[in-house]
Amino acid sequence: MSRYYTRVCNFYYGKNSEELIKKRKSLPLNGNKKISFDKIEIYSRKSKKKISLKEVNNLPNFLKKKITKDIRLITKKKNIKYLKLKFEPVIMGVLNITPDSFSDGGKYLRNISAKKHLSYLFNSGADLVDIGGESTRPGSKAVSTKIEWDRIKKILKLIDKKKIISLDTRKSEIMEKGIKLGVKIINDVSGLNYDKRSIKILKKYNVPFIIHHSLGNPDNMQLNPKYKNVLLDIYDFFEKKIKLLRKIGIKHHNIILDPGIGFGKNLKHNITILRNISIYHSLGLPILLGISRKRFIKDLSKNNDSLSRIGGTTSTSIFAMMNGIQLLRVHDVNEINQSIKVFKELIK
Repeated sequence: MSRYYTRVCNFYYGKNSEELIKKRKSLPLNGNKKISFDKIEIYSRKSKKKISLKEVNNLPNFLKKKITKDIRLITKKKNIKYLKLKFEPVIMGVLNITPDSFSDGGKYLRNISAKKHLSYLFNSGADLVDIGGESTRPGSKAVSTKIEWDRIKKILKLIDKKKIISLDTRKSEIMEKGIKLGVKIINDVSGLNYDKRSIKILKKYNVPFIIHHSLGNPDNMQLNPKYKNVLLDIYDFFEKKIKLLRKIGIKHHNIILDPGIGFGKNLKHNITILRNISIYHSLGLPILLGISRKRFIKDLSKNNDSLSRIGGTTSTSIFAMMNGIQLLRVHDVNEINQSIKVFKELIK
């Protein structure tokens, strides 16, 4: 029997959205009246079909039941401990304390420069900052737990405990040490697959975490990645992982999903995910996108590429916001924050 998936689409914003919801012509996305929708696209592995909300009642009973359940998950308000999820995305700044990260490797290895940049990110409007001591760029090699911890432990000890810090690590030992120093959120780019003890640590300390999709490891993930259907394969990965986590007692309000742009995906994969990103709302959890300075921007812009790739990052961030994405992981916090504020004002 075919499996079916629900992608929410045809969005409205601001006052227009609120008025349509009041007239019962659209439904709020993620419980937020500032963004709503009146159509969905039903996917299977063989086909897809776009219909209005009114047409859901005309579907066969088994499909109507499935789609109605998905719509409930799409419209419900999402909550994550420590974060306030609104129409405008939560901004996660990036601080890589590594010699070889793809964008800023080597810039913040010294504690003075790391602390200065951390302050700059928060002052520019970051709601939280993601700190990492191991590069996971394509082609990178894993480093030992000792090396990774030595890179980040001093800066973690210096941080104001009132600030929200996310720790970018695949290792359970680093997670536990970081949490004890005040880390609030864990960002594991392996999707909790690298270190089997990680899930136990996350449950023990009851902290929010990001399930990140990646095909393979950083050293091999870009060597001809293949999927049957990249959009739905990632959906199935998330669904399976969520069921496992819920079964062992981890709460919904601790889980964030990241489809992993650039992690085991070629240009076509990345664009397919971004164009249809709203399909993951039917999983009922907040979505994070890490699109900052990524290779797909270079591939699309070609001769207009730049080291910072701010233009491509900004346009993708606004597109994500228009699709109801709740969190953005970016290097250029000030520029993205500015673009969001302007866009929000324009659509009032």
